[in-house]
Amino acid sequence: MTGKCQICGEPIEVGGRSGRAAVYCSQACRQRAYRERRQPAGVPAEELVTEIGDRVRRLRLAPALAFHADVESLSARFAQLRRVARQAREESATPTPTPTPTSTATPNQPPTPDPAPTAPAAVAENVTPDRVTILDEDGFAALTEEHRRELRVHCYRLLGSYDEAEDLTQEAFLRAWRARETLADVGNPRAWLYRIATNACLDFLRKHNRRPTTYEPVPGMDSGDGPPPPRLPWLQPFPDDQLPETPAPQHEPDEEAVASETLELVFLTAIQQLPPRQRAAVILRDVAGWSAQETADLLGGSLASANSAVQRGRSALREALPGRREDWTAAEPSAEDMALLQGYMEAAARCDIDAMTELVRADAVLTMPPNPFWFTTREALFAFVRPNLDPASPMFAGYWRHLPVHANGQLAVAGYLQRPGTSVFRAQLIDVLRVEEGRIAEITTFEPHLFAAFGLPMTL
Repeated sequence: MTGKCQICGEPIEVGGRSGRAAVYCSQACRQRAYRERRQPAGVPAEELVTEIGDRVRRLRLAPALAFHADVESLSARFAQLRRVARQAREESATPTPTPTPTSTATPNQPPTPDPAPTAPAAVAENVTPDRVTILDEDGFAALTEEHRRELRVHCYRLLGSYDEAEDLTQEAFLRAWRARETLADVGNPRAWLYRIATNACLDFLRKHNRRPTTYEPVPGMDSGDGPPPPRLPWLQPFPDDQLPETPAPQHEPDEEAVASETLELVFLTAIQQLPPRQRAAVILRDVAGWSAQETADLLGGSLASANSAVQRGRSALREALPGRREDWTAAEPSAEDMALLQGYMEAAARCDIDAMTELVRADAVLTMPPNPFWFTTREALFAFVRPNLDPASPMFAGYWRHLPVHANGQLAVAGYLQRPGTSVFRAQLIDVLRVEEGRIAEITTFEPHLFAAFGLPMTL
């Protein structure tokens, strides 16, 4: 069975393999589609200023977590406005060409030589204005803000934890500030920041030596007859609205690369099983888009050792993934996906267990990091859930209300629970859903302490 590439129209083979069907004929077309999907349309500066002003007036100063989340949500617009301002500055600084003056020298008098450049002009030939301005506090703050989002995502892929990615991003900026004097000799500040952030994460992983395990049987609980899934107690969701506004500059990736720009939990779980250096090499090479030599330089090793780490990491990653995927770039949810999500929320609000059961695959998997509970079949999952959802049960937990959220490029909901005898719906969980063939194949349930990071209130 053949289809057409969504970018260039070339014929491609579709079907015949497990997982998502191919929609692009090559990695290059896949990257082009991703860039076009994520590239924001040009916005006039006046509109940006108005939007930023409106958001500032709506800032919630309390609680502190909500205030931090609101300020973080402004960073993308500030970065975009900064780019507009920088472009305007560069355009205004472009000198207007002037006609070459006619020489007035006589035949016996040599023309007057051009004057030697002044000291500032001579310096400007070797040090760009940006490299000079980032040495002061304001310039350094602008540099870190410009790359904050992509570095936080980079740390998140290495660590699997939103909280730790936030902490290690701040640690990287602190290290960078202490070493800012060296920036005058740095040709690529972005690569310099990536190196610092990567080393900060590797130092953290060396101290903690964390590797995924598998879930163990829980006494008195039927988890189903499927194999125990990997267990990552530190795993946390990542808000999609904190992703970089535009993708990092991409190099042409190796055709054997496994992933480009994914944050899906199944991929994140698989890559966490790699040793830290292999993990960093694969992420730098295949996800962040660095070349083989750049990856070696960032890791502080030889080209051969970096290539070896990438190859071993790719091989192990393919074995850890649940099936070869043709396209790991995040796709917009389809109308069918959104209908499934709406049905999931409505069934939970009605306490309609039978309707919820119809939305879930028979081999569905549920995990609840950092808790030890896990289920590998729909039957075992709803045997556990049913008493909590049934108003007639003495174990009835209360009534649910859900809000759709965007996490890890997947469907997700934030669940609020109104316990019996109370009148307030309180933050309870975030469910991140993986869908296969029109039904929910995996549910990863997280605790509610990241509601503020998602811009969500703690009560309804």
